[in-house]
Amino acid sequence: MATVAMDRISYGDLYRRWEKGNWSATDLDFSEDRGDWHEKFTDIERRGALWNYAMFFHGEDSVTDNLSPYIDAAPREEQKYFLATQQVDEARHSIFFARFMKEVVERGEDVSGSLAATQPELTWGFRKTFEKLDRVADELRKDKSKPNLARSICMYHLIVEATLAQPGQHFIEGYLTERGVLPGFRAGMENVSRDEQRHIGFGVKCISDLVKEDPDCRAAIADLLREVLPMTVGVFVPPNWDMRYIESFGSTMLDVYEHGMTSLEQKLRAAGCALEELPGPPPIPLGMSAHERAERAIALVRAGIFGEKTGPPARDPETVGLLFDFIARVVDTDATPNGGVKLQWDFTDTQPWHIVVDNGNTRAVQGRLEDPDLTFRCGFEDWADIVAGREDPRLAMAKLKLRPRGNLRLLMRMPKLLGR
Repeated sequence: MATVAMDRISYGDLYRRWEKGNWSATDLDFSEDRGDWHEKFTDIERRGALWNYAMFFHGEDSVTDNLSPYIDAAPREEQKYFLATQQVDEARHSIFFARFMKEVVERGEDVSGSLAATQPELTWGFRKTFEKLDRVADELRKDKSKPNLARSICMYHLIVEATLAQPGQHFIEGYLTERGVLPGFRAGMENVSRDEQRHIGFGVKCISDLVKEDPDCRAAIADLLREVLPMTVGVFVPPNWDMRYIESFGSTMLDVYEHGMTSLEQKLRAAGCALEELPGPPPIPLGMSAHERAERAIALVRAGIFGEKTGPPARDPETVGLLFDFIARVVDTDATPNGGVKLQWDFTDTQPWHIVVDNGNTRAVQGRLEDPDLTFRCGFEDWADIVAGREDPRLAMAKLKLRPRGNLRLLMRMPKLLGR
């Protein structure tokens, strides 16, 4: 059904929408915004808004610079033409944010100065995600294959735009409209949102076409999602977990994360890449609502399992249980030998846990098994680093941080089983 809907959208339609939706970033009037910023925003609201707007500003600058290899790699002329319009859009968005930073927030005298002045606002998750976008663009210059293009479109259009930017835009527009403040900035954000909706539509359409033409595209998308999602959950973490940066505007971190989870799942399904149909271990836990996924993700980031590492992760029973429930939900049961496997973790610094896969049924339980197929001896922190992608399991074994024993053939299958 979803892919049929994508077939009804043409690249020509998307181009026509661009022509009809043109707007000027230099014509926006920020005169009233200056007064609102200094008189109607509290100090914590100004800090929260600057933090949020700075990430949009740097994000727009990054995607402007990174789009050219997508144009080169697109196999159809109509796709190239649309992507050229998108590069114009992203540059216009950058000018819009640069003007606001200079004229209203008073950060910098030109684009470069405003970028430098707002760089300290960027979160660990933002930096890691956009460093990954840089690498994806560089790899696309070298490898223009359809699977790599599908992977790259997923990174740009579905992760950066649909999962991160769109929920953030909704958050900002909501409180600006409700309060009736920053009219110039609000008008600009509404224009940015319309542009991004068109870009996301192109991304979904393009991936839908690519996966029909080359079945390897789905595997490339799944691999990308498994790698990048542990980074993205750290993007919207406010400084020192000060929730006033978000909640002073009448929303919550959970609201924004849930919107992002919902958006990603919907866009993947519309592109013919439903999460439950992607090859290999599920990129995110299945069998849960977007609300539950968002709630679990925030809890694991706050506990130091995912996201920025600022010290040892929490090892309380609830946190360890959440981690092993996550692992159990992302096991690729199709990769188990004869439909079943028993894995044991003997931690040096907390209680042992095990996972049993039995013909498609998977359970994670605290305690030891009598006859596991494979046992891992390690510290809980080392295992958390492996799950979060901060440590390569092969290097961990070479350093003797991770000491497996048991079925060596099964050990070789672990990347297919867990994606790690």
